[in-house]
Amino acid sequence: MTAEIGGGSTEADGGSIRHIPVLLNEVVEALAPAPGKLILDGTFGAGGYSSALLSAGADVIGLDRDPSAIAGGQALVDASAGHLKLIHSRFSDLARHAPHGGLDGVVLDIGVSSMQIDEAERGFSFQKSGPLDMRMSGEGVSAADVVNRAKVSDLIRIFGFLGEEKQAGRIARAIEKRRAEEPFVTTRDLSGLIEIVTPRKAKDKIHPATRVFQALRIFVNDELGELSRALFAAEQALKPGGRLVVVSFHSLEDRIVKKFFLDRSGKTAGSRHLPQVHERLVIFAPVGKSMVVASEEECTANPRARSAKLRAGERTAAPAGKDDLSIFDLPNLASLEKIGG
Repeated sequence: MTAEIGGGSTEADGGSIRHIPVLLNEVVEALAPAPGKLILDGTFGAGGYSSALLSAGADVIGLDRDPSAIAGGQALVDASAGHLKLIHSRFSDLARHAPHGGLDGVVLDIGVSSMQIDEAERGFSFQKSGPLDMRMSGEGVSAADVVNRAKVSDLIRIFGFLGEEKQAGRIARAIEKRRAEEPFVTTRDLSGLIEIVTPRKAKDKIHPATRVFQALRIFVNDELGELSRALFAAEQALKPGGRLVVVSFHSLEDRIVKKFFLDRSGKTAGSRHLPQVHERLVIFAPVGKSMVVASEEECTANPRARSAKLRAGERTAAPAGKDDLSIFDLPNLASLEKIGG
């Protein structure tokens, strides 16, 4: 797993900050926007994809669970002359915001945005001192709640699965010992402890706190569950010929997207030498390559694109399948949801 974050990057442009969406050209090509088409951008962020879709003549519905992203996009709404509608919503609820006739496209850019990472007060980054928060919506259980209240066994599960942290046990036990004396309040409280428990070695490419912070962010925001439900919602909301395009940034996300398209293509992950006992409906047909990655040129200009993977499918006229989360083989973390008390 890589530890890159999603949502594009930012760079200075004549004294201002300009957002750089990841795989922008590839996303636009896969969606094929045009006048008369309605496309839903489920992760509006700084509006990079939406701007490109509007420029191609499409109408856009933009969703974001972060209220600051919706507020920041109002200037684009004003400039769109009625072609952009922004809604404060989780993308797992996207079907509620689709018209009766269906959507021509859905794009999902999974992961935390660079703007959230860059704001110390949001508590996403171990590189910036701020409150240990990580909530994209500002509601619910925070990362501090998890670190200070979860059982050690639960912390090990979170760090081990969601962060693929090999030192999950050692870090969790160190957290238990430290919080008994003083609770964790800031990002620096946690990253500082991890640096002591698992000091960085010369060969290490990432900071020792990277995987733990990633795991906490994914858990606090239920990112894997949100993605899974959003894929089913997009299936329901797209009209025949409509396209679903997903850009993911680490192996857990990409695995879910890959399994979804595999399941909805009528194929299975079983042996190609064994016959199919039951014929299965093709709900999504592949669009382009099974997976698209960023070019070397883009990775050089925007290092956050290195771990990006794009997968796309076109909705057929087949009825939507069942919302069966078992196809993703996700662990049952429901017992951890009451941490906030």
